Amino acid sequence: MTGHQPRPIGPAALAELRATDDAGRSCRPYTTSEGGHPLRCCLRGNEPGERIALVSYAPLRRWAAGTGASPGAYDEQGPVFIHAEPCAGPDARRPGYPFARAGALRTVRRYDARGHIVGGRLLELPADPEKGFDAALDEAFADPEVVLAHVRAVEYGCFHFEVRR
Repeated sequence: MTGHQPRPIGPAALAELRATDDAGRSCRPYTTSEGGHPLRCCLRGNEPGERIALVSYAPLRRWAAGTGASPGAYDEQGPVFIHAEPCAGPDARRPGYPFARAGALRTVRRYDARGHIVGGRLLELPADPEKGFDAALDEAFADPEVVLAHVRAVEYGCFHFEVRR
């Protein structure tokens, strides 16, 4: 069991992204022949033969729209994979943090209630990735200003998941 709750992209945002992504482009689904692309709708890797889409997503902008925050220059968007059609979301029987493998490099970005970055941490996932994520997120939320943390891949800068206080 994880110490913090990883959040997928929500159903309303997914419905919008499947029409037009956060860069204003139409969704272009395709059937993949390989597996392992990290799906942000259900927080697992895709299986070969699934229909997926690579879309541009602005997680901080969408969070800010729901909270009244104003991230200003901290707003950013980037590529994420999603199922091309609605899916069941994360499988509750699959415990742990998604996309966690020992040796992977992640950033944990911390945001305050305004949506401004108030810190971050580079994390190389240890042999027990759960403990690594728990420690990094415990550290982030030990700061009372932090209301939100984004976990991103270092290699591509892709948003992986969000954790809220």
